[in-house]
Amino acid sequence: MTITGGATTRLLIRAADDIPVDTPRVPAREAAERELSEPMYHEHDPNLLQRALDSFWEWIGKLFDSVSGAAPGGPLGLAVIALIVVVLIAALWWRLGTPQRIPRTAETLFADGPRSAAEHRATAEDHATAGHWNQAVQERMRAIVRSLEERALLDPRPGRTADEAADEAGRPLPGHADRLRTAAREFDDVTYGGRTAEQRTYLLLCELDIDLEHAKPHLSTTSGGTAE
Repeated sequence: MTITGGATTRLLIRAADDIPVDTPRVPAREAAERELSEPMYHEHDPNLLQRALDSFWEWIGKLFDSVSGAAPGGPLGLAVIALIVVVLIAALWWRLGTPQRIPRTAETLFADGPRSAAEHRATAEDHATAGHWNQAVQERMRAIVRSLEERALLDPRPGRTADEAADEAGRPLPGHADRLRTAAREFDDVTYGGRTAEQRTYLLLCELDIDLEHAKPHLSTTSGGTAE
């Protein structure tokens, strides 16, 4: 039987298709990697930050899945644990305030020049009238310490902090030592800790200031006792 030219061509093409192409794996992989590295294949890929966030949330999801299986009560127990953690963090944030980079020793109690207790009280009242409770608390604490210095219950000393003043004043005035320390802590919280004072805090310092004005100090005598 004679095979025509067209049939011969078709037979050759079919035979060529049946011959396996044996390309080495390493060059083939390298060629594929070069092809896939072309920018056209990565136009819509997420950026590095997005990939990092996706990995983070994926890790968080796996962590919660594993904890929910181990926590008592399953997902409900996990929700209770998460709620407790949130409450603890909120309580710490409320007590400590916003973290600040300024160390507590960076400023002293009196940042400006010498002023009398009456001047500090007047300035505190001005701030209180304007509703500036942070500044009002600060000035009232300065009035308290300056008043104790004017009464010779504290030695005037540059660089003294509110905590030091409270500790030193608590010795001749032991009945007010706790309130003095509380006032110093309030001063530190609004000055260095980023806390926002309230009217109630200012009124407590005003009450302490008035009580200290009428308090009789306990002074040490030569015999080691105390006298009022």
